[in-house]
Order: sequence, then structure tokens, then C-alpha cells
Amino acid sequence: MGLGRACHPEPTVAVTALFTAFAAAAGRGLGTWWVAMAVLAGQLSVGWSNDYLDRDRDARTDRPDKPIPTGVVSARVVGTAALVAVTACVPLSFGSGWRAAVAHLAGVAAAWAYNLGLKSTVLSPVPYAIGFGGLPAFVVLGLAGHPTPPAWLVTAGAVLGIGAHFANVLPDLEDDRRTGVRGLPHRLGGPVSALLAAAFLLAASLLLAFGPGRPAPVVLAVVAAGAVALLVAAVATARRPESRAAFRVTILVALVDAALLIARGASFS
Repeated sequence: MGLGRACHPEPTVAVTALFTAFAAAAGRGLGTWWVAMAVLAGQLSVGWSNDYLDRDRDARTDRPDKPIPTGVVSARVVGTAALVAVTACVPLSFGSGWRAAVAHLAGVAAAWAYNLGLKSTVLSPVPYAIGFGGLPAFVVLGLAGHPTPPAWLVTAGAVLGIGAHFANVLPDLEDDRRTGVRGLPHRLGGPVSALLAAAFLLAASLLLAFGPGRPAPVVLAVVAAGAVALLVAAVATARRPESRAAFRVTILVALVDAALLIARGASFS
């Protein structure tokens, strides 16, 4: 129970499910299982290493949702699990070929670098860009013939990752500041970060909609609805900086981006 909570189960499950579905849509066939297991191992290692490295900071902010400081699981167990997961991630990634493995492992390494200290620098969005840009590349490079991932796809993944970074830190900005975390969103502040999260996620939507060619009318309608929702959230945030409207809307737009990504996977099959 405690080990499961320490892996950051929501993003771990969401990212694994998203890129497993993308792999299936892209025509990876049985190779989809290699994608699923490699991404799951990588995400588990990132979540566990984050909770292990942040255990003292979480204790100082009295985080009741964190299992290490609350004594639900020991730091040693979580740290060991992180090392086991990242070790398993290596051969699982190579199950898709060495080119795909390089793309995936570069993203996992970037995520660990974030946990180890980049999260407190102005470069905090960079690991997210590398990680999310590398995941669709990992899937495509594992296809027969190892085709080069199109630039629009890698860029969309990177932009989606940056948007996810700004959205992900919004609820914890104050706790992070009190414990010395000074990433780019913390330096820019909540309202600006909320707007940037929305802008990057909308940019990812546009890349996914228009990058591969002319989008279907339903795709245009969805993207337009997302743009309107983001505009409303931006106004709400400008008027009330403490409002969570932008955060909620960015999550919805992220789900739209996920659906667009899966839909675009069919173009590779």
C-alpha cells in the first residue's frame, strides 16, 4: 500500500496507459507489451526516486499524502524499489531495439536529473521536454524499419511535457518555496505559470491537430473548444490568482492532447 502510494500512482498509470495506447494505435503489435513494461518501469523509478529524495522536505511541510514521512513505508524500501525499477527499465527498453532504447532511457535519465536537483533551477522544464518528447520517439523507433519520428510528433510531446510541468507544480508552489525549491514556475509565480501551462498544452493540441496534415472537422471543434476554455481560465486566474480554474482546465486540455496523440498513432500503422 505505502509503496504504491510512493510511486505517484496517478501520473505513473496515466503516462503508461497513454503511450501503451499510442503504441497499439501505431501498430507495434506484440511490441506494445515491451512499450508498456518499459514505460511502467521508468515511471515507477521516477516516482519512487522522487519520494525517496524528497522525504525530508515532505516531512517539513507535513504532507499527509506522503507515505515515507508518515511512516507507512520506510525510505530504504522506496529507495531500493527505485533502483530495481530503473535497472529493469534498461533491458525492457532494449526490447524495442537500441534506437528506441536510447530515446526512452534519455528521458528516464532526464527525469532522474530533475529529481536530483534540476527541479530547483530555471532549467526545470527541460527534463519534462526531453522525457515527453522521447516517449513518442521511443514508440515510433520501435516500429519495423525503425522509421525516424516526425518532427511535429517529437515537438508536440516536448511541448506537452513542458505544459504538464507547469500544471503539475501549481498545487504545491507554496510548499515548494518554503523548502527551497526554486524551479522556473516558482520564480514566475502561480498566475503566470497557470497561463503558461495552458498555453503550452494548447500549443501541443495545435501541433497534434495540424502537424500530420489537414485535421478532421471534429478535431478542429475540439481544439477550438479547448482554446475558449483556456481563455476563460486565463481571465479567471488574472482576476483571482488563488483560483484553481486554470489548473482544472489545463488538466482537461491535457486529456484532449492525450486523445489526439492516440488518434494520430494510426498514421504510423
